[in-house]
Amino acid sequence: MRRLRGLRPRLHHRPVVVHLPYAGVVMAEVPRRVEKPWGHELIWAHTDRYVGKVLHVKAGHILSCQYHHKKDETMHVFSGELILRTWPHEGAAPVERPFRAGDSVHIPALTIHQIEAVVDSDVLEASTPELDDLVRINDRYGRG
Repeated sequence: MRRLRGLRPRLHHRPVVVHLPYAGVVMAEVPRRVEKPWGHELIWAHTDRYVGKVLHVKAGHILSCQYHHKKDETMHVFSGELILRTWPHEGAAPVERPFRAGDSVHIPALTIHQIEAVVDSDVLEASTPELDDLVRINDRYGRG
């Protein structure tokens, strides 16, 4: 490991005490695994300001074509390869692009979107906390 210039290792570390009014209260519910027909999601952070998830999408599976009224999300492909579809508006033809390891995308509220896994894939998602804000346009698994 490379040492930074001007920094010396300390033999004795003192803990830094920070008093956070909500520390540990909400986070006690995570991590939480939620099974899905396309794989699963691991919710690793959930506060009143943001949510962090890992979406594990199995090869050949597809998430619903959907949008959100308020939820704003950013996705980053940690591993695997997917197809990202977005629609300029309902009824329009989708715009498809490869979504590969290392790629990130911002999905603002009201953006119609869908991902499909070419191979088993793990996607990191950071979003605003509106987990129930979901409008499905169509869904391979018959969810409403």
